[in-house]
Order: sequence, then C-alpha cells, then structure tokens
Amino acid sequence: MKDLIVFGEDYGALPSSTQHIINYLADNRKVLWVNSIGLRQPKLSLRDVKRAAYKLVGKSKASYEMMGTAWVHPNITLANVLTIPAPKSSFARKVAKSALLHQIKPLAEKLHLQDPILWMSLPTAGDLCGSLNESGVVYYCGDDFEALAGVDHEVVKKHEQDLVEKAQLILTASPQLTNKFPGCKTHCLPHGVDVELFSTPAPRAHDLPDNGRPTAGFYGSISNWLDYELLDSVIKQSPDWNFVFIGPCEAGSHALPNDKNVYCMGPRPHHKLPSYSQHWTVSILPFANNPQIEACSPLKLLEYLAAKRPVITTPFPALEPYKSHVDCVSNANEMLIAMERAKSHSPLPSGLVDEQSWRSRGQFVDWMLELL
Repeated sequence: MKDLIVFGEDYGALPSSTQHIINYLADNRKVLWVNSIGLRQPKLSLRDVKRAAYKLVGKSKASYEMMGTAWVHPNITLANVLTIPAPKSSFARKVAKSALLHQIKPLAEKLHLQDPILWMSLPTAGDLCGSLNESGVVYYCGDDFEALAGVDHEVVKKHEQDLVEKAQLILTASPQLTNKFPGCKTHCLPHGVDVELFSTPAPRAHDLPDNGRPTAGFYGSISNWLDYELLDSVIKQSPDWNFVFIGPCEAGSHALPNDKNVYCMGPRPHHKLPSYSQHWTVSILPFANNPQIEACSPLKLLEYLAAKRPVITTPFPALEPYKSHVDCVSNANEMLIAMERAKSHSPLPSGLVDEQSWRSRGQFVDWMLELL
C-alpha cells in the first residue's frame, strides 16, 4: 500500500469529505496530513488574527473552534506549517515552496513513508508536486474554488490550472465540477455519509432548546451560501418556532436575524450532531442560488436524511436523486407551509442513503490509488 501526504483543510472540527475518505484510507496506510496552507491572504480581522496566532503556536483551526475535541486517526500524523497563504508572485511562490519543503521533508522522512502519493485538496499546494519523492498526485476538488467565498479567486485559479496539469488523477464532488477538468483523468466522487453515526438513536443534546416549540435546525458554516433574505422573512413570521444554527459564523456577526427565537450555537463536534438533528422538528438547507451551490454536493443533505427528520431545502442540482424525500421550496411562503407540514410529518424511512456510505467511497478511492 502506498502512503499519503495530504494537503487539506485543518483536520478536525466538522469533518470534510477529504477527512472522511482519508480516515478510511488510513486504516491501511500511513498519512502525513498538512493542515491548511490557505486559499487567500489574511486580513486585519479578529478572526484572521486569532487564527494566525494559533498557527504560530502550532495549533489548527480545530483547536480554536472546537477546543481540541477532534478525534485523530492513529495512523495520521498532523503537521501545522508556517507559509505564505495563496502566494501571488512567482517569487512568493518560490519562497512559500521552500519554506514548506523545509518543514515537511523531515516529517516525511521520520515517518518512513512508502511510495507516498500527494493528495491535494487545496490547489495552492500544487507547487510542491515533484519535490517530495511522490509516486503520484491526486487532486480532490470538493468545491468550485472560483466561486468560493473568501478566496483569492484569480490566484487560486492559476494554482489550480497548474495542479490539474501535474495530477495523474482528479476526483470531484459533483458532475458540474467534473466537467471543468480533462475527462481522461477525472472521475466524479459524490460525498458519502456515516450512516451508522447518523441513523443510530442518540440522546437529545442538553443545550438544544426544549421550550415546547417546534425547532428548525441547520448545521454547517454560516457563510454566504445561505439565503439570509429568505431566513429573515421566515423567522420574522414564525415567532412560535425555534431556529437553531450550529457552526462557525463566517458571514459576519449580523448575518442572521437577532430575534429571540434564533439560537446561534457555534460549532459542535461532528459525532455530537445526531444529538441535535435527530431531535429537532425539521432540518433545513436554506441555500442561496449562486455558482458555489450549483456545483456543490452538500455533506449535510445525506446526514440529514440518515437522521430521518423531515428536510426542507431550496433547490440545487445535487438534490435531484432525493427530491421525493424532501420538501423543496423556492420562497418564504412555501417554506412556512412546509414547516407546518413538518410538525406532523412521520420520520423518513430508513435506508435512504445506505449505499452512499463513506466506506464505499473509500473502497473506490483505495482501488484508484493503487493504479497510480
């Protein structure tokens, strides 16, 4: 088995598709996971300053958002590195590359990695290809980085173009992303789900509002992919409902309405999410209509379905296979009607997403890697 050097987001917090897949692959491989090297230059904001400070003392995003609660696979070694995020000029790219290699090479040598494959979930890591004695390069594209909020789009686009040329295998999270890349080496790998975690009955979270009102719940990043105009209208017309939002707020502190029935709870450990999603009245996916959502394959959709609570969502392409099992709405009035239906809705049937497990996704990737 070939080992892995992974360039992804900070390991921990709410696990990404990369983390789910790599955790499976790590059962039989050694993995050096390099925490996020960034997709944009930092700004003079409290959030960026705090993250930079934690990075300087060797801590990751998971450390300051999740208080160190993330589980790490025993075969995965984490590396926090100092670098220039999303370098623009050729000089800056050379400096960043040199600094990264100086930090990563000793770690890789200490682990005695066997024919390591570079797994790139961040395009900005592409400059390292060919410098780590790798046996192959995989680019895993889980997002449309040209549409992703908070990204230096032109810089990342250039890095991505270079990485696509160097990669032997490209995996994408949706058909829309697959169409961006050369067909001869690109495969669609839709997101999976931890069926056992989300379908096994979990105790009710102690901090989930329990005031006798129905509850609409969402977890994930509170970012620009949410339709805040829709949410504001629905919340203002639903004083008899609780609205629970779990996850980091990345769209500013005033993105969500400040009504008394709105609970912004911050991040929660991934394994604790069923204690919320199994016990609120309805799960919601109030996405905005933008290029990022058009290309997305949201992890939480499958997790919501596995939890078996009713689901209300706005339309997006990846929803198509599950439309008959969710309530799809396009405006505030339709959402209000769907919420009323959800109060008397029976639990969703079991087994809706059993064939979409992360294990099955990992088995496919495992096979593909051995062909490199």
